[in-house]
Amino acid sequence: MTVRSLRGILPPIPTTFDASGQVDRAGIADNVRRWASTGLSGVLALGSNGEASLLDEDESDVVLNVVREALPSGRVLLAGVGRESTRATVAAAKRAARCGADAVLVRPPSAFKAQMTPDALVAHFTAVADASAVPILLYNLPGPTGITLTLPIVARLAEHPNVIGMKETSPELERLGQFVALRPESFFVLCGWAPVVYPALVSGAAGAILAVANVVPDICVSLYEHVAAGRHNAALSLQRDLTPLAQLVTSVHGIAGLKVALDVAGYHGGAVRPPLLPVPAKVREEIAAALALLNERSGTSAAAGR
Repeated sequence: MTVRSLRGILPPIPTTFDASGQVDRAGIADNVRRWASTGLSGVLALGSNGEASLLDEDESDVVLNVVREALPSGRVLLAGVGRESTRATVAAAKRAARCGADAVLVRPPSAFKAQMTPDALVAHFTAVADASAVPILLYNLPGPTGITLTLPIVARLAEHPNVIGMKETSPELERLGQFVALRPESFFVLCGWAPVVYPALVSGAAGAILAVANVVPDICVSLYEHVAAGRHNAALSLQRDLTPLAQLVTSVHGIAGLKVALDVAGYHGGAVRPPLLPVPAKVREEIAAALALLNERSGTSAAAGR
């Protein structure tokens, strides 16, 4: 698979830290090799779930180098490169390409959100797309940034030959459908909101970038494959089974919850980096119970309709 034909499921992988708080190269590599043994299309490193904003620039490069070495060449490596200035974003995109990223994911700057007019946003993304040695994907995440990439903004940017798609992280299916319709054959829209991934795929999304895919990649891939094959009852059943765990490791308990879920599932999750705080022990029990229930139910759901 090439990045310009990107489809399927990718996890936004966490950054694992060792006991001293440094980037755990071995832990990350082990996780990536395990994810690569599944049907995932690739991985997103240094996204919001990768604690990217808490990493130094040299640490970001370390993560990308480790992931690229561990990830088979046929799997796509996306790299989050969003920074607050256009200059820093361009620099991060260039470094990511040198580290082996196939494409970069660019969030809107949000520190001066009142000044982020449509023209300012278009100018920012255009400058990054012009300078990047690899294709870029827009990252729409209105919740954390307070900025929405609207249809007129995205329509202008989708005309750029180096802008190949976007990640839409919201439950707004109407907006996602409008993005999908812009350039159906060459602009790939990836859903970033697990509770609506089934309707997003039905609406034409090329795939999804889902935090919960770190923990249960096979289940997420099965959901995608059910939709692709027209097995909608099976896909909807998996969606219903998947949503409770997906919410626990995103909106409810955040990155700390996701890392606990990885630990429970046998991956290297580990600690979060301050100022983030670990979750209480009772949350670990809650997540472990949700994961066990999902695995129990999905044994039937994933096989249905095959």
